[in-house]
Amino acid sequence: MEISSRFKTLVNDLEVLEPGVKGLIDALENSMPVVSVRLNKRKNEAGATSDLQKALGAKKNVQWCEHGYILEERPAFTFDPALHQGKYYVQDASSMFISHVIKSLNLDKEVIYLDACAAPGGKTTTAIDSLPDGSLVVANEWDYRRAEILKENIMKWGYPGVVVSRGDTAKFRKLRDTFDIIAADVPCSGEGMMRKDADAVNQWSPGLVEECAERQREIIDNLWPALKPGGFMIYSTCTFNRTENEEMLDYIVENYEAEIVPVPVEEFTGIINGINTEYPCYRFMPHQVEGEGLFMALIRKPGNYSERSEKKRAPKQSHKNSIKLPEWFPAEMTPRIDGDTLYAIPTQWNAIVDKLSSQLDTILTGTEVATIKGKDLIPSQSLAMSIALDCSKIPNVEVDRLTALKYLHRDVISLPDDTPKGYVLITYQGSPLGWIKNIGNRSNNLYPTAWRILKQIPE
Repeated sequence: MEISSRFKTLVNDLEVLEPGVKGLIDALENSMPVVSVRLNKRKNEAGATSDLQKALGAKKNVQWCEHGYILEERPAFTFDPALHQGKYYVQDASSMFISHVIKSLNLDKEVIYLDACAAPGGKTTTAIDSLPDGSLVVANEWDYRRAEILKENIMKWGYPGVVVSRGDTAKFRKLRDTFDIIAADVPCSGEGMMRKDADAVNQWSPGLVEECAERQREIIDNLWPALKPGGFMIYSTCTFNRTENEEMLDYIVENYEAEIVPVPVEEFTGIINGINTEYPCYRFMPHQVEGEGLFMALIRKPGNYSERSEKKRAPKQSHKNSIKLPEWFPAEMTPRIDGDTLYAIPTQWNAIVDKLSSQLDTILTGTEVATIKGKDLIPSQSLAMSIALDCSKIPNVEVDRLTALKYLHRDVISLPDDTPKGYVLITYQGSPLGWIKNIGNRSNNLYPTAWRILKQIPE
């Protein structure tokens, strides 16, 4: 079914747009999605950034995101080792606006940040690069399958101060006054994705809009107690109707006496104000910007802000905590053991991690360092991706592009004759790809099976 027939019920909401609903529908039906990426600021030095921009075919910056770039065309991302190394993330340009929203807060010290509906991780990794260094970022996803995708993308980004959890947002009700900022990119009717997702067109109905709005109110009710007084909520959807956008702001203001906070956007072109509302809120429409549909607003919880009061303390102990830490265990981080997995977390977050773990189903805490197998420690892919790893403390082998792709395909790769036995870090262009175990006459490829490239590697 064509998009225009789906939008009959939206005309009253959108008729005030310029150049009108016709311009929007024409863009959705007849134009191609823009391809954009965001570079990982911690994994790309100045010279490398320039080289990566050229390799990707970047033609210009995304207006509202320092590290975002619009590409000339869509490259074969699957066969680019840099993507698998977490050097960049393929993300819609509109979604990168959260970077500007966070920067507009002028934060001068680390915060505790929650992305409550986080999969697949685009906005979470944007936040990681936009928050002050040392901040703790918690990313939650309700769907268990999508939570694993989120975990993978967070691991690849390599930031140590993270917790990934899965499950219903109702669990956050007990974490009262915990988070300085909560991002709620809530499940929505997906009208803003209709240009690039046929399913978004086929599944849309007025009933779906009402169903999503009910779920959005429930999510907000669950999250609001976990936000500190004076803290901020970033509310967003990828849809166009007022029911899930401006009317949801009405709900938050009326029920929680919240304040909708303006974000400076005068320097940018194409951003549309909210429709039939006095609230400062921001719409991204594909006939006006180089990106897909997005609605975003910054909301302040009433009350006086107070900094966290949790005291630094040692982590919960385990009968396995007597394990001897290897030389390559990340410096200035605290070991934690969960089952047969050794983790490393920034020491300052010991108390809050204990608090989170008591209420949430956490599937990643900090950096997953190794799997404990008897007296052996098998280094984790998470450690290979982490910016906390000191590569000089472990043997490593640099490989060419074809060998890198074969490694990512999980093939057996050839190693130089002088490669030491044991666990060896494979690097490409100076950055880690993952681990192999060199046995001497052969090597075992330890790249995670679930992450491997499935397509045939082009020679």
